Amino acid sequence: MPNPNRGSCGFQSTEFEQEYERPSKSELKRQMTALQKLGQELIDQPRDRVKRVPMPDDVRDAILECQLIKDHEGRRRQLQYVGKKMRTLTDEEVATIQRTIDSWRGASKAETATMHSFEKKRDKLLTDDKALTELLEQHPQLDAQHLRTLIRNARKEQAENKPPRAYREIFQILKQLHTDSKKADDEPGMDEEEDDADTY
Repeated sequence: MPNPNRGSCGFQSTEFEQEYERPSKSELKRQMTALQKLGQELIDQPRDRVKRVPMPDDVRDAILECQLIKDHEGRRRQLQYVGKKMRTLTDEEVATIQRTIDSWRGASKAETATMHSFEKKRDKLLTDDKALTELLEQHPQLDAQHLRTLIRNARKEQAENKPPRAYREIFQILKQLHTDSKKADDEPGMDEEEDDADTY
């Protein structure tokens, strides 16, 4: 026999739906934790970097203020305040901040990979004489005699367990080569400049 009270619970089905659509307490807690963590990541960054992140001024000020506080309890309170300010951000603002942080991570990974490539090149220079010949062919502006002396000294440092002065200098030379070649790539070629001059 059908229950005559079925469906007459005192509220409409739309109220059920509204209740259902609200985030659960655990979901809200997850969102709050994620925003707090995002705020902490910003606090851990250099101040100049934080100043360039697109976000409301009051949120940025709270983060910059927190960076200055050394007292443990004061910093903890300010961190909570940062979390509160982070919760005032729109989803779009949060997404923009997250993208910015992700781009920093990508840049850091790329920098780390580049540094590893310098270390590999340096180690190859110490173990393989052909590597120096190849390097000099690619970069004829290098002082071959100076490099040979550095390589010889770096090998001696390793053999005698001495401070790695020459070893480090080789790394700096490789790093400088990379910087110079990047600058050259970024600058417009002479031909392009001449073409521009012709158009006037």
